[in-house]
Amino acid sequence: MTDSLRLAIERLLRGSISTAQFVAVWRNDAGPLLAELPPRYAEVLDGLLMRLESAALFSEESCSFSRTELIDNLSLWVDKAESYIAGLRRVG
Repeated sequence: MTDSLRLAIERLLRGSISTAQFVAVWRNDAGPLLAELPPRYAEVLDGLLMRLESAALFSEESCSFSRTELIDNLSLWVDKAESYIAGLRRVG
């Protein structure tokens, strides 16, 4: 379920997709995952994606959001989401 999100991160880092394309993939492909997660995950994800979109409008130096840190945080978000869902499956 998270493979497409991780692939999008790799593609964004390689420069093979734009930030707008990346955000579109994440907003679309994260939907089923978000259905299994507490609402806070959606709030955090939305905030990260909005900041990434804002960072794309400015150069790295003139924006208060570090693109690299945002991408790292999205990767961490995927890790935590996977861990949460794995925990649910162990319990259930």
